[in-house]
Amino acid sequence: MQKKIQSALISVFYKDGLAPIAQQLHRLGITIYSTGGTQTFLENLQIPCVPVESLTTYPSILGGRVKTLHPAVFGGILGRRYEAQDLAEMAQYQIPEIDLVIVDLYPFEETLKTTKEEKLIIEKIDIGGPSMIRAAAKNYRDVVVVAAKNHFGLLEQLLATQNGETSIEQRNDFAAKAFEVVMNYDIAISNYFNPSNTTQQTSSQKQILRYGENPHQQAAFYGNLNEVFTQLNGKELSYNNLVDVDAAIQLISEFTLDASVFGIIKHTNVCGVAAAESVHTAWIKALAGDPESAFGGVLVTNGEVDKTTAEAINEIFFEVLIAPAFNSDALEVLKSKKNRILLQLVGEKATSTQQSKSLLNGVLTQATDEGNFTEWKEVGGRTTSDAEKEDLIFANLVCKHLKSNAIALVKNKQLIGKGCGQTSRIDSLRQAIEKANQFDFSLAGAVLASDAFFPFNDCVQIAHSAGIEAFIQPGGSIRDKDSIEYCVTNQLAMVITGLRHFKH
Repeated sequence: MQKKIQSALISVFYKDGLAPIAQQLHRLGITIYSTGGTQTFLENLQIPCVPVESLTTYPSILGGRVKTLHPAVFGGILGRRYEAQDLAEMAQYQIPEIDLVIVDLYPFEETLKTTKEEKLIIEKIDIGGPSMIRAAAKNYRDVVVVAAKNHFGLLEQLLATQNGETSIEQRNDFAAKAFEVVMNYDIAISNYFNPSNTTQQTSSQKQILRYGENPHQQAAFYGNLNEVFTQLNGKELSYNNLVDVDAAIQLISEFTLDASVFGIIKHTNVCGVAAAESVHTAWIKALAGDPESAFGGVLVTNGEVDKTTAEAINEIFFEVLIAPAFNSDALEVLKSKKNRILLQLVGEKATSTQQSKSLLNGVLTQATDEGNFTEWKEVGGRTTSDAEKEDLIFANLVCKHLKSNAIALVKNKQLIGKGCGQTSRIDSLRQAIEKANQFDFSLAGAVLASDAFFPFNDCVQIAHSAGIEAFIQPGGSIRDKDSIEYCVTNQLAMVITGLRHFKH
C-alpha cells in the first residue's frame, strides 16, 4: 500500500544530515511542522515551516519539558486514515494529519559519559521524543517514522527516488527500527536507576566479535570495555579471550595490594597464582605451579609490569596480559609480538555485582560470589599456625575461582596443585596431588582448600598421606564429624568457613 507524504513533523537534537532531507521535503511541497532549535535551523536554510505552537496554542513551557505533548500533535500522528470515526474527530478538532515524524532523542547515554551531575543527567531523559516515536511507529500503516540520525540516509534516498511515496513494507521497517531505538533508550535509563542490572544492555553497546566459543558460532559483547581497560597492543579480543579476561580480573580483584600477586588463567580456571614481594617473583612462582597449562593462557597481576618481568614473561606464548600499569621499557619488550593483547586496567571495580546466564527459555541471574568466609572456626586437633592461616586464606580465595568440584593445594602463597571440574571431590584431590608431584613440589607443610564440604573423610586421609596437615572447607555435611574426628585424632588443623564456593 503506497502512501504519499503530505506533512512532516521534525524535532531533532542532532541536526547533522538533516539539511538534505529538509530540502527534499521542501522540493516535494510537503508541509513541515517544527519547534525550537529545529525550527530555527530550518528557517536558516530558507525552508518554511509551521511552528508546533500554532497547533497546540501553547508555547514551550517548563524549561522546554513540555512542547509537543498535546492532542493536536498526537492526534495527527495516531489518527487512522482508514477509520471514518478518527477522520471525523480530526476534522472536528482541526487536527492535521502528520504523515512523517522525524524525531531523535536527547543524548542520555552520551551525557552519562561526560558528567555525574544528576540534574544534567535527568534533564536528558526525553519524554516527548519517545512518545512521538512510539505513536508514529504504532501507526505505521499511515505514518513514516525516523528515530535516529543514522536512519536519515535511507529516508533521503526514498524521498529522492520515490517522490515522497512509501510502501507499507518500508514503513514497517522504519517502525521496527524506531521501536528498537526507544527500547535501547529506556534500557539505558533503567540501567542508570538500577546500576546492578546486567540482564539488559543497549544495542549501542553491542560489539560484534569474530565468532563465539567456536568458529561456527556467532557472538557479540554488550557493554563498554573502555570502562574496564585500555587495550595497548594486540588483535581484537575474541569471545574466549573475554571469558578468560573476566575470570582473570575476578581473581586478581580478590587480593589487596599488600603483596604482589600474579595469576594465570586457562579456560576460566586458575592454573597458576602466587603472591610475593615483587611482581617478577610472583610471576616466577605462578608459572612454576603449572608451566604446561600456562601455554596460551591469560595472565594478570595487581602491580606494575617492569622490564625484568616483561622479559621473563616474553619467553612463553600467552594470549593476554592484564595489569594496572606497564612501564615504557616493559611495553617495548611485550609489543614485540603484534598480536599479543596487552590490557591496562582503568576502573576500581571492573566486574559486575550480578551474573546472568541464558538457560532453557529464560535468563538465570544471581549475585556474584563475594567474600571468602563468614566464620573462622578451628575444629581440628590443633590450631593453625600464622603461616598456615595465611596460606589457608590464600588457598580458599584461589579455590573459589576453580570449577567445581575444586581442590587447591597451596604452600607459601603459591598454588602448587589444583583439581577442578571433576565429578567427584576425591578425583579433584587426586588430580591436585598429581599436579604437585608432576612439577616436583613437596606437599609437606602445604595446605588444602575445598570449595564445598567433604562428604566423607577419605579426602582428608588421602591428603594427609601426601603430607598435607591443614585444611579449610565450608562445612555443612551431615558427616562433617568424620573429617573433623580424623583431624583431631591425627593432630591436623581444620578450619570451617561457613561459606561454600561452588562454580559451575
